[in-house]
Amino acid sequence: MEITNKLPNYAKLAFTLLSLCLIIAMLYIGQNILAPILMSMLFAILLRPVVRFLNIKLKFPHVIAVLVTVIIFIGFITGIVLFVSNQIGAISNDWDTIKKNLEIHYHHLQKWAKQTLNISYQEQEKYIKQAKNGATQGDNTIVSNTIGNFTEMLFSAFLIPFYTFLILLYRNLFMRFLTKLVKKDSQSKLQEILCNIKVAIQSFLVGLLMEVGIVTTLTTVGFLIVGVPYALLLGTITGLMNLIPYVGILIAGMLSIVATLTVSTDVSSVFGVITVYIIVQLIDNNLLIPLVVSSKVRINAFVSVVSIIIGGAIAGVAGMFLAIPVLAILKVIFDRIPSMEPWGYLMGDDLPKTFEFAKIKFPSFDAGNNDHDTHEPKENTSDKL
Repeated sequence: MEITNKLPNYAKLAFTLLSLCLIIAMLYIGQNILAPILMSMLFAILLRPVVRFLNIKLKFPHVIAVLVTVIIFIGFITGIVLFVSNQIGAISNDWDTIKKNLEIHYHHLQKWAKQTLNISYQEQEKYIKQAKNGATQGDNTIVSNTIGNFTEMLFSAFLIPFYTFLILLYRNLFMRFLTKLVKKDSQSKLQEILCNIKVAIQSFLVGLLMEVGIVTTLTTVGFLIVGVPYALLLGTITGLMNLIPYVGILIAGMLSIVATLTVSTDVSSVFGVITVYIIVQLIDNNLLIPLVVSSKVRINAFVSVVSIIIGGAIAGVAGMFLAIPVLAILKVIFDRIPSMEPWGYLMGDDLPKTFEFAKIKFPSFDAGNNDHDTHEPKENTSDKL
């Protein structure tokens, strides 16, 4: 430790960057192994109160309590999947109408291209044939990638509940292992870090689930008001895609626009979809996230976006979902280790989140005008882990 402290700053920076590159390389190479484990750890933290309730209140044996909790979790996820599948299956009944409307939109697009871009129908057909030929050449790759991704998804769908069960079952073993890694005089610091990680992740995940429910309800009601078909399905997809910060809502919006165009020849209906999304996002970003997703650790938007992009590049959708919780864990650790505290501060957000007007909270744009330190108060370490 003394040798490290004696190194010049440029050498410390070089070691930091090298370590960061090695960590990212390891995450990329082992993404298929690490992503399910990290997801299972988050779910285990979320489900821990259920296990405690069954253990303490209902006097279930530990193994039975963990097993019942995981079964409830699997049933909840299965219910969502079956509901979405059932709603998607109902669309097949309107396939003839969808096909007819797509042809109408296709002809309108051709007419627009000819009038606006001066591209004749023959040239358009030529470009389409070239695109089809290119797509045909890549069919084998697309099919193989699709099969591979589907197989990987099924494998992860089995592993995540299994890992979650084992993490909950051997939780005390992992806790004792961590305590054996540190010296006795650092035990209280370790307890504080673990306690704050638990509080931060549980707060984030519970708030996220509440946000999903509210966004789903608001979007569904909005679509019903403007007359968008499949309102319940599109609202549910929007709520689920909102689990992926920043990017998910864009994907859900495009899916909703496409679904609207497939069942209607009126392009103006798209404006209704866009209006609903704008209103819902204003409510989500300015009210739900500050008030409902009340995580104990605040991460600034710049670091969040960069981490989501890196997570997506490393592990796809799973990496994008895991980015924010992993950042929250890292920030809790960095804030409580003196040598890493500057990195924790860099990840944080010292801007005021909201201001109150007429008893309604709005986002604050008074950036950079508060010079005082706005660190979160420390959690009470006496809380049982």
